[in-house]
Amino acid sequence: MYTLPTLPGDDVRQIMWRFAERFELQMVVQSARAVARGTVAKLVAEGVRNSHEWNDKKASLLTAFDHSGLSALFMDPAQGGFIEGPKNLALALVAFELAWVDGGSATCSLAGNLALAPIHEKGTPEQRDHYMSRCVPPQPGEDREMLRGAFALTEPLPYVGVDTGVLAGKVRVAEWTPGQEPLLKVEKRGRFITNMDFCNFATVAVDTADERIKTSCMVIVEQGDPGVFDRGAPTLKMVHQLSSTRDPVFNLTVPAGRIIGGYTVQDGVIVPNYSHAEIIGAVFHRTRIPVGLMTTAKLLSAVEPIIRYHRNRFRGGDAAQPGSPRFEQGLQQKEDALHRLLDLWAMGEAGASLGFTAARLADEFDPLEREKDRIFEERGVSGPRRQMAALAEVRDKVLEYARLMSCSEAGRDRARLAELESDPLVRYAHLDAVLNVLIPACKLWNTGAGATMMREAVSLVGGYGITEDCPGFFMHKWTDAQLEATYEGPEAVQRMHLSVTMTSEIFLEQFRLWAEGLEALAGSGFQGGALVLARAMRLWGLTMDHLQRAKDAEGKKLYHRKRQGVTFAMADAVCWLVSARLLIMDVLELAAKGPANPVVADSLEGILGFYTDLCQVQAARAAGEAGRICAELVYGYGDGTGLEEFAGLRARLDAALAGSRLAKDRAGQALAGVMIPEALDYPL
Repeated sequence: MYTLPTLPGDDVRQIMWRFAERFELQMVVQSARAVARGTVAKLVAEGVRNSHEWNDKKASLLTAFDHSGLSALFMDPAQGGFIEGPKNLALALVAFELAWVDGGSATCSLAGNLALAPIHEKGTPEQRDHYMSRCVPPQPGEDREMLRGAFALTEPLPYVGVDTGVLAGKVRVAEWTPGQEPLLKVEKRGRFITNMDFCNFATVAVDTADERIKTSCMVIVEQGDPGVFDRGAPTLKMVHQLSSTRDPVFNLTVPAGRIIGGYTVQDGVIVPNYSHAEIIGAVFHRTRIPVGLMTTAKLLSAVEPIIRYHRNRFRGGDAAQPGSPRFEQGLQQKEDALHRLLDLWAMGEAGASLGFTAARLADEFDPLEREKDRIFEERGVSGPRRQMAALAEVRDKVLEYARLMSCSEAGRDRARLAELESDPLVRYAHLDAVLNVLIPACKLWNTGAGATMMREAVSLVGGYGITEDCPGFFMHKWTDAQLEATYEGPEAVQRMHLSVTMTSEIFLEQFRLWAEGLEALAGSGFQGGALVLARAMRLWGLTMDHLQRAKDAEGKKLYHRKRQGVTFAMADAVCWLVSARLLIMDVLELAAKGPANPVVADSLEGILGFYTDLCQVQAARAAGEAGRICAELVYGYGDGTGLEEFAGLRARLDAALAGSRLAKDRAGQALAGVMIPEALDYPL
């Protein structure tokens, strides 16, 4: 029987989340943590969340972000930042650290980056250089106003948060003198717009209301532009009170050069280079990751306060004397308290593995996407359809690439793999297929399932959980999680996205290869639930194949975009499976790299024993959820005949659950003995 000496620290996390060799990211984490557990925690403890209005105390967050370097994190060194290249992992780590204490502070930090994201992803070089360099705090000797931005996509009811393809905001030609740049009239009423109390520019999504402008677009508006820049009334939200949220009104005249990404003039018509949908598609493809991790941080931050509460539960009364089990362990004498906390911990770890993997892959993907754009521009391949057709031509190479990467070292054709890796279109298409599942899965599962599990955290501390002085701010975190589940598209949007992307041939082949890899891992003796997870993944694949071929009693296709009772359920199932697999991958990384870390090595046996059991706990839960969903769909839409293969695989899945409860018992015993600090490292 192993022992878990202490809760996992930074050295363990850095290995699992793959930034042990990146000193700059370690410093970013420390900066964000200092702000979170200093400025942010103090504001929450003082009750500053108890108002809708932005005030001087809340504004101290901006100063803290500026002084800690977080305001400049999104920028490249040439623009005043300090990290070169993609920053998805850096931003994810910052969101995680801030949300460990308060989700609103994380939103406040991220919202400025979200305002810049359309410019960063699709802006002209001039737009990027101008706005991103001016959003960095002024350096000593500089005499300029720092820009702070807002991202205005959503609009008043009935459209708010429902359909980003429907825009009430409009853009028209205000004045167009021959030989001069056109002036545009931009009208936009925003809803739930973050940073409006202090922003001095906004990136707004508008539709064309003029035959001289071809499509929708996004436009940059500034506070000093002619017209109305009304910050609007504060949104009467009940969560995320450390972020500024208002319902602004814009009615401004701006030069056409503010169209994000630029424009051309064709036959007297302004043609934006990018529609608003193309821009927000590129933006949300990445920015969903930090939001998913904000909820995950809540789960993992709850572990230590719950342990503390359970152990102290009976201290101070006559019935528990020092040295007695009741005094020393409190509620941790009871299996229920241990097992429920393990479920919460396992889900938090799986969510972190999913989110940080997606962030790392997004960092790999960003330069590939730009290289793909360059290649297509050289070849004259323009427009989504022509690009899709061009990528379809490398489909066979992508499938071969995925298979070669999944081969063992002994069976791998290294020369051929190197050849395929040298083709940026092959690597782009492969990563695109994977990220098109992992990113919406992170946003959907981490926030949705995470919000449900955060309710467990509240219940695990009884009535204390709904008080303001509850250690860890559980009530705030539980309610904040409800909002995070709607950010950047509510759950239905993520499920709709997944229902399309998880059926791509490339992803389905990669998913099958992942299952093969887990089977091989189980065969090597790994006890972390690899076999049950592999069989659940096989069952999901078999179910997907069945649903795409089968019809209901009325002869209608089962897997169809309008059959959301089918497609959405399968989306939920795949989230459980990919997150559990990535937790196993992170634990294998810890096993491989931990011995070389002097801080981790001494206690590695106990840490690995615990994490291996935690993997088995989460794999069993994921297999159970996926198996239930698959069985309901396969049997629920048929008469049960001709399903012998499914029934056999389902039975083998259930049999592979052997030992999963014993793993939970072992982890529970380790949890009961883990050492925690004397006090929390932030107020309350």
